[in-house]
Amino acid sequence: MESQINERIRQEVTDNPVVLFMKGSPVFPQCGFSAAVVQVLSHLGVEFKGIDILLDPGLRQGIKDYSNWPTIPQLYVKGEFVGGCDIVREMYQTGELSELLSSRGISVQPAVA
Repeated sequence: MESQINERIRQEVTDNPVVLFMKGSPVFPQCGFSAAVVQVLSHLGVEFKGIDILLDPGLRQGIKDYSNWPTIPQLYVKGEFVGGCDIVREMYQTGELSELLSSRGISVQPAVA
């Protein structure tokens, strides 16, 4: 079962340029941390796939094992684990997130002054 979950995660982060493993959906986040990351990505105009870990307990634990990161949400860009809510928020505030996304060929809206 564990290898199936790892394969599913690997497939998702490989097939989709930006993936957010989260509680709830991008339209209806089920926790404040997931909502904050959705807000950041939406503000940047980034298209992403949200995967609700609440629908599958195996996936909920599996993503933590896969990334060796204990919390949800988890953001992946081009297969690379970026971080959770605090890291994404900090990277957004410093401009690092926009730089990372742009450098990986992900379209971002320029910040409005």
